[in-house]
Amino acid sequence: MTKTLTAQDLSDTFDAFNRHDVDGVMTHFADDCVFYTVGGDEAYGAKVEGAEAIAKAFSAVWAGMKDAHWDHHSHFVHGDRAVSEWTFSGTGADGMRIEAQGADLFTLRDGKIIVKQALRKSRPPFKA
Repeated sequence: MTKTLTAQDLSDTFDAFNRHDVDGVMTHFADDCVFYTVGGDEAYGAKVEGAEAIAKAFSAVWAGMKDAHWDHHSHFVHGDRAVSEWTFSGTGADGMRIEAQGADLFTLRDGKIIVKQALRKSRPPFKA
């Protein structure tokens, strides 16, 4: 029997993001997952491969922005694809704040995330 990922599973994942709970976040990621970040030198941002490397990348965001938060998140799943919409906010160590809407496009396999493509509005940081 094939397991499916649900909108509730994604909501739980984002609740874990907001708790900065890396184990809770990674529950629904496959070991061979790929994460395309919101920024980077390539057209797709940067590519992070494998669950261990992705967990480290998420933890680095929380270390750099102690108040990182994904608010107003909503989710839907259709077959092997899913979308999450959210508003990200966080303040860097330099006192500059980001608040911008974004979305994740997911590819799924057997109830796990195998691709997370993060997209966020390009909005200049401002003084917190």
